[in-house]
Amino acid sequence: MADFVFAFMDCEFGGLDVEKHDITEVAIIVTDYRLDELGAGEWKIAARADRISKEAAEISGYTAEAWEGAPHIRKVFAEIDALLPQGVTVVPAGQNVRMDVQFLERAYKNCEHPYPYDYHVIDLASLFYAWSLVAGEPVAALSLRQAAVTAGLIEGSVPHRAMADARLTLDTFRHYIGRLALRPPSEAPPAG
Repeated sequence: MADFVFAFMDCEFGGLDVEKHDITEVAIIVTDYRLDELGAGEWKIAARADRISKEAAEISGYTAEAWEGAPHIRKVFAEIDALLPQGVTVVPAGQNVRMDVQFLERAYKNCEHPYPYDYHVIDLASLFYAWSLVAGEPVAALSLRQAAVTAGLIEGSVPHRAMADARLTLDTFRHYIGRLALRPPSEAPPAG
């Protein structure tokens, strides 16, 4: 059995600048190496109003009223610790997951809380692009929406919320993993 799990994650932010904006929402779906779900959690996070842009609030649905009583990120980290399996490597996975990792790394450091994730990441955009090469179908964009629409999983836009995006990413990831097949030996490129 593999000694790693994936944390399919999505974070919503008050903007795109890790130095200027706060995380407002986190969702994580933990899977084993076969992509079987082990657990999930979603948290709204208390954020500073001056660190949330109007544009980001509109995209993610953030309002002071809806986030009233949201826990501090330190409390959320403790709940995430309880969700993540112990004694295995936890690999962050998602759509453009490096962005989520940047914000999380900063928040963990600021809270002086041990960072629980591995330095490797698994990104849907890379898988989607690899699939497009194998399938011979050029992609118009490397977005979650484009990957999910191309897979036939959605039509049109999707709500921009942490758990909805994490779930759609996992479903889309499963779709493309199931469609990547090894070429028969006669079609394999020559060695060397």
